[in-house]
Amino acid sequence: MSLSKINLFVFSCTLFLSVFIQVQSAKAQRYIDPEENPPLVDRLYFGGNFAAQFGTITFIDVSPLVGAMITDKFSGGVGVTYQYFDDRRFINASGNRSLYGGRTFLRYNVLPNIFAHTEYEALNFDLFNRNTNEFNREWVPSFFVGAGYFTPFGNRGGANFTLLYNLMHDNLRSPYNEPYVIRVGFVF
Repeated sequence: MSLSKINLFVFSCTLFLSVFIQVQSAKAQRYIDPEENPPLVDRLYFGGNFAAQFGTITFIDVSPLVGAMITDKFSGGVGVTYQYFDDRRFINASGNRSLYGGRTFLRYNVLPNIFAHTEYEALNFDLFNRNTNEFNREWVPSFFVGAGYFTPFGNRGGANFTLLYNLMHDNLRSPYNEPYVIRVGFVF
């Protein structure tokens, strides 16, 4: 395992433990009283992930999402992803540097702050074809299962820490280096 992967793992574990140790008395994402039957607009939540790195390697990730509480413990939603990548260490690198796609997810709150998560994602990007020695733009599917921790900020928002496993991971086609994916995001 490389030093950067070890550093990422240690950072992720530290972040997860610091979030997990916080007081558990706050509400989870939303409480939906089934007898009140609130309108859809009151059951929606918005959020996503954003990442940026600039320098020799430039990386920008914008992944917004919208979800709806179906019951007080069950929610689902959709999201989009756009990533830009430019590695200036390689001269005359071929291929489009943009990746885009969408996802749909389901989430079930097992405990007030711990949830189970499933997600189907399809991403479009340039894959290197070893037979033709060319890059071809293709859609690559992923199916994630996992769990996460939600820590609230106020009545409607909070942060999610999610650990997912890609059941459809393919070392030659996946945009992810490994089948395990760690996500940190926000909702409001």
